[in-house]
Amino acid sequence: MLYLDHAASSPLRPEVWAAMEPFRHDVYGNPSGSHAISRKAKNALEDSRDLVASLINADPKEIVFTGGGSEADNLAIKGRAFSGGRRGAIITSPTEHDAVLGSAEHCRSLGSTVTFAKVTADGLVDPAETASHVTADTAVVSIMMGNNETGVRMPVEAVAATVKAAHPAAIVHTDAVQGYVSERADVDALGVDLLSLAAHKFGGPKGVGLLYVRSRTPLAPLVHGGGQELGRRSGTHNVMAVVGMAAAMAALEEERAAFRARVMGERDAFEATLAKLIPDLVVTGAGAPRMVQTSHLRIPGVRNEMLLVRLDRAGLAASAASACQSGAATVSHVLEAMGMTPALARECLRFSFGWSTAEGEGTRAARLVAGEAGALR
Repeated sequence: MLYLDHAASSPLRPEVWAAMEPFRHDVYGNPSGSHAISRKAKNALEDSRDLVASLINADPKEIVFTGGGSEADNLAIKGRAFSGGRRGAIITSPTEHDAVLGSAEHCRSLGSTVTFAKVTADGLVDPAETASHVTADTAVVSIMMGNNETGVRMPVEAVAATVKAAHPAAIVHTDAVQGYVSERADVDALGVDLLSLAAHKFGGPKGVGLLYVRSRTPLAPLVHGGGQELGRRSGTHNVMAVVGMAAAMAALEEERAAFRARVMGERDAFEATLAKLIPDLVVTGAGAPRMVQTSHLRIPGVRNEMLLVRLDRAGLAASAASACQSGAATVSHVLEAMGMTPALARECLRFSFGWSTAEGEGTRAARLVAGEAGALR
């Protein structure tokens, strides 16, 4: 099977399996306990916290482990909107992940004001236009690092700088779940106060993520209980998953340059080969910066769900939308916000490459896609 759906989830790296293995049998204590078995788990948890913090240029106390990227996004948006007992205003874009948009809508239902920055036909926000919506009532500005569907790389740095130049106290969040796969997420270089990651997008386990929370950023917790994570996220830690996430991040950073070159090479070969075989192929976001691992395409005259069925039978895994939308009857809100009609949106597919992508798979996949699409035209 040619697996080109890494944006949905990536297979576990060998290094991750190895790092997690001791926690199946030997390290099983609750890290909140006080005896020796618990201390092993606590040490592993805090060692992992130190490691992931160093990899995004953060302080360990600024790391909040969560149950995944969606929870991290929820905590960032709701935690800011409800901080201090208020219903703060939210500024975001209409092409964000459903976790951000759903959180914003929930806050709206409880009294928050939600404003959407405009996006271009390529899916980009304008930093100045985004910043123009910020007021003293703004609780958070949330603009993702890279789009989970189209692969478009948002100008997060410029948004953060422009927002803070006009409103120094403003809080900026970025969903870096996909962006981190493509490039390092240095929180100071990005200029953000909150940042979300999910381990399973880059070879880590499912069900674990993190939210970076810049020091002295007020945040209301969503989960109450034992006060873990400095009171920001209660609940017994899944230490094995946290260790796996840290191992996946370390492996990605160690091979970052080689990973980018290999994955971008396969992505570019895929698009170049497919363009020769399908001359009217349209690459979504072609006029914008893009992450190296994602190719979002439209094949005119071919319905995506029909092509996906044929590709699956032929041994190629891809997607028509983000993993959180696949199977839904509605047209992608991302493509709709970019001005695409429902008819055109239903001709779009996402192919995403990752750490396990082998040399030559991009070209092989392109030929397979062209052949199956040709049978439907």
